[in-house]
Amino acid sequence: MRKQRMAVSAVVVLATFTLAACGTESGSGAGSGDSGDGSGTVRTGPSLTGVHWNVSSLTVGGKKTTAPAGAHVEIGPEGKATGNLGCNRFTAEVQVEGDKVTVGPGTTTEMGCEEDVQQFEKAMGRAFSGELKAAVADRSGGKALTLTTAQGDSIALSSEPPAPLTGTTWKITGLVSGSVATSLPAGTEKKAHLTFGKDGSVEGNLGCNSFHGKAAVSGSTLTFGPLASTRKMCAAPEMKLERALQGVLEGRTTYEIDHRSLSIEGKGGKGLDAAAPAAEG
Repeated sequence: MRKQRMAVSAVVVLATFTLAACGTESGSGAGSGDSGDGSGTVRTGPSLTGVHWNVSSLTVGGKKTTAPAGAHVEIGPEGKATGNLGCNRFTAEVQVEGDKVTVGPGTTTEMGCEEDVQQFEKAMGRAFSGELKAAVADRSGGKALTLTTAQGDSIALSSEPPAPLTGTTWKITGLVSGSVATSLPAGTEKKAHLTFGKDGSVEGNLGCNSFHGKAAVSGSTLTFGPLASTRKMCAAPEMKLERALQGVLEGRTTYEIDHRSLSIEGKGGKGLDAAAPAAEG
């Protein structure tokens, strides 16, 4: 499981000040507590807390970069922002006042990631710091959030409902070996996927061949029976991915769902990461 694979490392400073969170603040003085509903509470703008915000993209210096699958941010009412930068998890102090979000110091894990993901994480860490302007808009199936820095860089995020284990087409996004996460072999992106049925079945594609079989669910455990697959030959990268996935999807494994991200860990710390497709409105 990802939580077990990663250990918290040294503090990564995302900003230079320490803050606490407040979703609302009590009014003082004549008229300051008038919210229009007699509650005596000053409204602080769009609701940002308690929402799982998927990171869609990051725009820095006019250049837009699509976020890695699984990147997300959650802002809690206790003054903490948690989430995933694309590979590593983070925690940071945060304050929300109206449409202003101020991010303070935080910590991150240190998991080995692919170079392009590391570059995204560094850029995301720089953008998600200090004072940010928040703008929330309704959209089909959820809401869209844009966080903009004083320099004009921006983070695009969206809210979506969590994905269930069964009935979801889980797209394989990465492989894991111990504490190291790697991208899929070049040219195999978006090819491998799996779907669990409520009847204990599993089917999908290993990157080259389609497969089906049994997968018994018990708590956080998935036990795979023998998988039957087609036997066509494909290019070397696809066959490499297929062999890796076959090594994960056998026997007793453990799994974890984090909103719309799935991780499965098999024997010897070999595992995979997968993500649910964008929810349809």
